[in-house]
Amino acid sequence: MFSFIKVVLQTVKVFIIFTGCTILFYYGIMWVNEEYQNYHRYDSPEGSALKVSTLNKDENPIWLDRLILFYLNGE
Repeated sequence: MFSFIKVVLQTVKVFIIFTGCTILFYYGIMWVNEEYQNYHRYDSPEGSALKVSTLNKDENPIWLDRLILFYLNGE
């Protein structure tokens, strides 16, 4: 009889710990989401930022050049 009660108490303890950790994880994820929700990643840079790439509109690369670039960069 005592063995059954111990098993039930251990099961309830594990369930409470699991539920508590799940709730803590959920609210932690919600806090991180609220923290970065209004973070504007695509704003124009401030300060002494430099543009490091340009798009050449004059050239029309052939499909083979684009394919080789695709395989080289792994995009």
